[in-house]
Amino acid sequence: MAPLFGWTPGWQELVVVAVIGLLLFGRRLPELGRSLGKGIVEFKKGLKGMEDEVEGGFNSASAPPADTARPPQRITSAAPKFDEANPSAPPKI
Repeated sequence: MAPLFGWTPGWQELVVVAVIGLLLFGRRLPELGRSLGKGIVEFKKGLKGMEDEVEGGFNSASAPPADTARPPQRITSAAPKFDEANPSAPPKI
């Protein structure tokens, strides 16, 4: 008997493993292929995004957009207003 450490599978062993895998996972292979393909596509998109960041530099990618000029907004007070003419009247909200 040969030790397992130096053993490499031949074509017969690979065929046997492939047949067993096909019998066990035959109906799920299309799903497995689709999910594996989607995973590879997402991985490539992530690598592309990292390459774009490295090429563009981190400062330009993380810079906040410049504020555009906006007209001043009216601020309303939340505090009640008191009628000075009639001090005993309840405050107006």
